[in-house]
Parts: sequence; structure tokens; C-alpha cells
Amino acid sequence: MATSRSVVVAMDANAAADADQARLQQLGYRQELKRGLSLVSNFAFSFSIISVLTGVTTTYGTGLRYGGPVSITMGWLVVSSFNLCVALSMAEICSAYPTSGGLYYWSAKLAGKEWAPLASWVTGWFNIVGQVIILLATGGANGGGYLASKYVVLAIYSGILILHGLINSLPIQWLSWFGHLGAFWNVAGVFALTILIPAVAKERASPEFMFTHFNTENGMGIHQKAYILAVGLLMSQYSVIGYDTSAHMIEETKNADWNGPMGIITSVALSTMFGWIYLVALSSIVTDIPYLLSSDNDAGGYGIAQALYTSFHRRYGTGVGALACLGVIAVAVFLCGSACITSNSRMGYAFSRDGAMPLSRVWYRVNRHEVPLNVVWLSVAVAFVMALTSLGSQVAFQAMVSIATLGLYIAYALPVFFRVTTARKSFVPGPFHLGKYGVLVGWVGVVWVGTVTVLFSLPVAYPVANKETFNYTPVAVGGVLLLSLAAWVLHARFWFEGPVTNVDM
Repeated sequence: MATSRSVVVAMDANAAADADQARLQQLGYRQELKRGLSLVSNFAFSFSIISVLTGVTTTYGTGLRYGGPVSITMGWLVVSSFNLCVALSMAEICSAYPTSGGLYYWSAKLAGKEWAPLASWVTGWFNIVGQVIILLATGGANGGGYLASKYVVLAIYSGILILHGLINSLPIQWLSWFGHLGAFWNVAGVFALTILIPAVAKERASPEFMFTHFNTENGMGIHQKAYILAVGLLMSQYSVIGYDTSAHMIEETKNADWNGPMGIITSVALSTMFGWIYLVALSSIVTDIPYLLSSDNDAGGYGIAQALYTSFHRRYGTGVGALACLGVIAVAVFLCGSACITSNSRMGYAFSRDGAMPLSRVWYRVNRHEVPLNVVWLSVAVAFVMALTSLGSQVAFQAMVSIATLGLYIAYALPVFFRVTTARKSFVPGPFHLGKYGVLVGWVGVVWVGTVTVLFSLPVAYPVANKETFNYTPVAVGGVLLLSLAAWVLHARFWFEGPVTNVDM
């Protein structure tokens, strides 16, 4: 009886694998990557990249400065509702086109035959540039602490990148373990810190303060409340990004046209829930906003690090516990970085498969373990080169980060825009679809990304008198757009035709 049941299960698994392979061939590609990821594994990669421990902790100071607790706790819920619309629309398209190319492939299929190559080209370059997200952080030097130089930070970052490259050189069975670890670490870390932080603090903020207090003293020359709140919402938007990873891992995922979309939706939904719980816990120890943001404190103005240090020092007379909390967050940052390389390498593999990258034949190769090894190390190298900008100019480095952040949102919105316009009547949904609400949800997502694009481009300090107060986001993102269009007009339009099939149709 047990034997016959095992045979049935094996037959079902083979049938699912054959269906995935057949669907991929219908879309024009051979099965070249090893398909060994489950729904949980696919979800884990996106959840690890979103990493609420990473995103919330590193950007909390932005929300604290612009609006304070109300823009953090309540703003998170507002932003999350719109982000979920973007995720739902992406999931619907992912179900219809389950390929690793993801966003740029979707744009090609949805923009219409005449515009497909250009739409695919621009979307692809925004996506691949946006995926190079850099997180560099260091501590303060008050009270005998150590402040690392930018060269030491770069050396540490280089070592971490090499570890990321080695991890991503592993076969998918081993690599998926790191995805699972990242997901587990974020969930366990949020639960542990949510319980520990309020319990340790001797002085805690009241619920009224956490959910209604509006901080207008930002020290940046901005006084209009609506403007302050708009800029403060960017903290929440920064924190939930990278869920396109589920699409880029889809050619390695079983039952792809269902598990891929579910990976997108569940990663965003659970990140929203855990992120809000974590934000409330952090906000409970915020009682003196000006001091937390002051560059003269022990953390050099890094609000959360200072709040943790103050809480543990008041309770135990030492800040060691705060360092332990930051250590938990640092592990989440490391695992997030590893997942970023995973996603970037799969996107690079798919983009080079269609001939859109320089030296595509070099990057479009898999080793005997069916891992795109060359493009893994290309991703590592590009991340290092972009980090070099921090040596010459912090302004240039911030411009790079702006490209990475806003570039991804633009890449998310483009295929959704084509789905609700040019492909509104011709779109053929997959197993997961939104039915009659698909167009409405899509438009909400597109309008939200348009709104966010404007918000990211607003000055964050007044007067805008020098390079330190100028917001380079529109310049940086506009530069990517102009460069991609220039490359198209001068060169790519003569040979790039969008996704290229590598099977006999």
C-alpha cells in the first residue's frame, strides 16, 4: 500500500515537472536551471530580500525625522495597502508568464508587438540596475568606541561580497537552505526583539504618543505638515522592496505558475504584518526624538542604535545588550545581501539569454550544477564597483542608492501599466488571477508608483543650497532612463527584438 502511494506521489511530481517544462517551452525557453524549489523556498528568497529587520532598522531614522511615530506606525499601514496592490498585479502577470526574465519579459508580451522591444529594453535595465542595492553601515565613537574609516568599511564589505558569491555558487538545493534561514531569521528576530526591547526599557512611550505624535522638528528646514508626512512615508516604501525575486527564481520553482505568484503575495503580506509589529516595538522606546537624531549622541545620530543603547544602559549599566540586538539585525542584513545576489544573478542570466547584456554569451552559461556561475560573480563585481563611489563622494553614493530603490519600483510598474492599457483586452491570465478586479488593482498600483516617484524626487532639506542638501534622485534615475534610451536609439534598436526563443516553436 505504501509502495503504491509512493509511486503515485512520484508520478504526480513528474507530471508537475513536465507541465512546468512544457509551459516554459511555450514561452520560448529550454529548461536549463535545476527546478528544485518549493513554494516555501520561493517565498523565502523574497522574504529574505525584503527583510523587515534590515529595511525597517536602517531607514527608521528617516521616518523619525520626518513626522515621527505617526508617520512610522500609521504610515506603514497606508503604504503597505498600496504596495499590496502592486504585488497582486505583479503576481497575476507572473502566473501568466512564469519565466526568470520576469518584469522585462512581461513588458515585452504586454506592450504590443510594435513597442515590445523598447518596453522590454527599458524595463530590463531599470530592473537590473535597481537590484544592485548597497547597505553600508558603521557605528559611533563616543565613550571610547571605534569608528571605522570608509576604507575599512569597504574592505569589510568586500569580504562580505565574496562570501555572498561563494554562497550563490552552491547548487540550488544548498542555496535554498540560506533562503529558508533568511526567512526564519527574520521571523524569529522580529519575535525576539519585539518581546525583548519593550521589556528592557525602563521608560516607554505611551500608545497615544506612538500612534498620534507628529514630529515637526526635523532640523531640515521643512515645516509644512503635509510635506513632512509625504517624505516620512518613504521609510515604509524603502522597507518593502525586492519581491520580484520570486519571479526571477521561477524557472527553478516547481508548479511555477502558482507557487511563483504565491511567493510574491505571501512575502509582501507577511513582511507587512511582521514589519508593523517590529515598528511598534521600536517606537515604544522612542521618547526623546531630538536626542536620538542628534549627531552628538553615542550612535552618531543613528536613532535606533541610540535608543537600544540607552534602554540597555539604563537597565543594566552597559550597552552590550544593544550590540547583541544589532548583531541579530546584522545577520539579517547579511542574509538579505546574499539573496540580493541570488535575484540579481537570475535576472542577469535571463537578460543575457535574450542577448541584452554586453558579452551575453559569457554570462548566459550554467555550470554542471545548473548554476549561472559567471553572472553570480558579475553581480558581486558590479556591487563592489558601485560601492567605490562612497570613497570619493557620499553624494554620489546616495545617488546610486536612489537608482537602486526607485529603479525597482519603476520596473515593477511598467509591465503592470502595459497590462492595464495595451493588453487590457488581450491579457490571458494564468492559474492565479484577480478576475474583474485585475484592471482596477493594476491602476491603483501604477498610480501609487507614480506618486512614490514624485515623493522620492522632492527635496528633503531646505534651502537647497549645496550638493549636501540637493536630492539627486531625479537626476540619477533620469540618467538611467536617458542612458537606456540613448543606447536604444544608437545601437540596441538595430538588433534587440525583445525575448529570444531558444527552442523550436
